[in-house]
Amino acid sequence: MRFPSISRRAALRGAAATSLLAAPSILRAQPASVKLGILQPVTGALAQDGELGRLGAQLAIEAINAAGGIKSLGGAKIEMVFADARSNPEAATQEVERLQAEGVAAIVGGFASPICLAASQAAARYNLPYIVDVGVADSIVDRGLANTFRFAPGFGMFTSVAISNLAKLNEAAGKPIKTVVLVHEDGLFGAGLAKLMNTELPKIGLQVLETISHPTPARDMANVALRIRALNPDLVIPSSYYNEFVLLARTMQQQRIRPKGIYAVLNGAASNYRFVKEFPEAAANVMDCNHWYHPTNPLALAVKKQVEAAGKVMAYNVPLNYSCVGLAADAIEHAASVDRAKIITALGASTFAGHIMPYNATKFVGGQNQGAAPVNLQVQGSDIKVIFPAGFADAKPVFPVPA
Repeated sequence: MRFPSISRRAALRGAAATSLLAAPSILRAQPASVKLGILQPVTGALAQDGELGRLGAQLAIEAINAAGGIKSLGGAKIEMVFADARSNPEAATQEVERLQAEGVAAIVGGFASPICLAASQAAARYNLPYIVDVGVADSIVDRGLANTFRFAPGFGMFTSVAISNLAKLNEAAGKPIKTVVLVHEDGLFGAGLAKLMNTELPKIGLQVLETISHPTPARDMANVALRIRALNPDLVIPSSYYNEFVLLARTMQQQRIRPKGIYAVLNGAASNYRFVKEFPEAAANVMDCNHWYHPTNPLALAVKKQVEAAGKVMAYNVPLNYSCVGLAADAIEHAASVDRAKIITALGASTFAGHIMPYNATKFVGGQNQGAAPVNLQVQGSDIKVIFPAGFADAKPVFPVPA
């Protein structure tokens, strides 16, 4: 399923057709809407990410409905049934129960790994299809739940790609990086990533001087910054949510802590235009291995314009959820049914290519999309550019960072 643009003239024709269909002389039964659960944390510590995820889902639903809805179901429109995960797994589980009672055909979202773990497990009790948007913990798909499909890559792949690309960057620059400090949030995502990094970084000749964890939310990063200053690493690798990395980056800038690079992995701020716009000096030249939209895809660029026109900031949550809703709609289209078992079968056989991510077509193995892969990004000027892989890149890397 793709998301064709709808002209104003076409929209007027559609409105006229709708009024004719409503006339008593030719009254036709309209197909029942397809209820799609959208689960995001729009209150609590993760509210910013949740709102962006909800926005991406909403834009996709509007585009699909404007393009004729689910054609195999007679043009049935998608109806969003929204659920607030409230930034914690317990609330997410409660919301899955409510979505089940509402009769949704599938659920999309979750964002954080603990939320996705709990929510997908709860959905499995009802054979309710669950499409994970972000949650990177590989345990989400390693449990073998038949109802759970992760569209984006997990942190095993992120670590592999991030380290491979870091090795290429360091080699091309004459190997200026020899020492690293890891900074991570102390939850499932950050701790798991740090463990993998500690194993893999020495394999490319980099010494991990220290691994520093912090809570989410965190109100102060002064002690973390002071420790980084004392260790004086060539490179800092942070894996944190938005607010915590903004605090760290700004504190490092204020204290004039200037490593040869900040190479983030799955960072909540380094791939967010809000950070670039509000704190350009702290954001300058920060690199990240993360989710991102396809930078030369016309539909992706059109969605970015929609987001900005609405006064919002583009971040990876938007294109991921836009694409995940498209995947759900495509599966329902192929299933030609809202029967959950049929939708799960359609997802398992999916070759969905109508997304706006720098991925190949979907191919699920054990619930993981094999067509998905992260990209490397860098803040350059007032923009965020893709620097790896070459097939999707729209800029060359600046590395090491000028003093």
